[in-house]
Amino acid sequence: MKYYFYRSPLFKVYATVEEGYVRMHTSGVASKLLMPVVSGFFDMFEGSKVAKVMDDQLIFSTWMPPIPSKAFERLVKSQMGAMRGKFVPEQVTISITEECPNNCLHCALPDTKNKASLPLEIIKSAIDQCLDLGSTFIIFDGGEPLLYEGLEELISYVDREKAITGMFTSGVGFTHEKALSLKAAGLDMLSVSLDSANEKGHDSMRGRVGVFRDAMNTIRYSLDAGLLVNIYVVLSPLNIHELEDFYNLSTKMGVHEISFFEIVPTGRWIDHEKDVLTKEDLKKFDDFVKWANKQEGPRIFSIPHVLRKLGCFAGRKWIHITPQGDVNPCACMPLVVGNIYQEKISDIWKKLRSNPEFNAGPCLMLNDKFRSKYILNNLE
Repeated sequence: MKYYFYRSPLFKVYATVEEGYVRMHTSGVASKLLMPVVSGFFDMFEGSKVAKVMDDQLIFSTWMPPIPSKAFERLVKSQMGAMRGKFVPEQVTISITEECPNNCLHCALPDTKNKASLPLEIIKSAIDQCLDLGSTFIIFDGGEPLLYEGLEELISYVDREKAITGMFTSGVGFTHEKALSLKAAGLDMLSVSLDSANEKGHDSMRGRVGVFRDAMNTIRYSLDAGLLVNIYVVLSPLNIHELEDFYNLSTKMGVHEISFFEIVPTGRWIDHEKDVLTKEDLKKFDDFVKWANKQEGPRIFSIPHVLRKLGCFAGRKWIHITPQGDVNPCACMPLVVGNIYQEKISDIWKKLRSNPEFNAGPCLMLNDKFRSKYILNNLE
């Protein structure tokens, strides 16, 4: 089966899947001429595991539109635009509410007295504006988005010709009926947060007894309902020793993908400049990724490796909208660029893109000079 990434009379790019791994191909009279242009694109996919193979579509990753699809065509278009220096907010996370029963040690949202939520119509307007800019992935976040009344309405509102939808959850109060409801609304990806592969460690990190069981039930119910499921792990010095445990648990549960993000000093972790991964930790993680990619379990999405290769996506490919309507370059960067109650997102995006800091360098939240200039000074 050929899964086409791009197709024209002169040049075609497509993938085949062999024993669960992607093999990239080109054809057409312009192949030799255009191969140098798409070589970086090839490197991203060639030899990688896939999340799911279907009869007519390939789910390379739970973070990416199906191949082929109208939304994926838009993503390819945005990638080609980025090569020319024209960037769009491909991935938008919207924290629709601050309400949450957990008290996570590393929550990216700063503590506030009043738990804010964005009105339904304001979120719909933000979705429309982001889709107009070229976004291809709309993610609903919190707090805990399951506590937001109207969640399914927001999910079904997103135009699937333009973008896919995702949601981060801890699984609080999740039921089989909720999984079916989210599936019926059109949710494309459910990402379940996990901070430890064992119950005691996860509950301790999340500040609530029972949240590990909630997460496990959420995974089971969601898979039974036919949802694409990703386990999302924020790697820190507290859980770096559990890498194989995370993978073995993910394999046992049968999820489609397990994603790893490197912790940064932000939110409740803002003062933990030294509590980040060391060079030894990163080496351990590198070795783990090489090992895991050879196993028969789920696809690994290593965000640190992607950002190391392609540069930080904050303000280039990502934006984040807070429950107060503030727009940040990413969910981990509390730098307010504008507010959706006061400005158009297109104007905020132009303002953000005019800042030379967002130039594909390493993660800015791990840069002491950037944090001192833009983050810590603003918190005083």
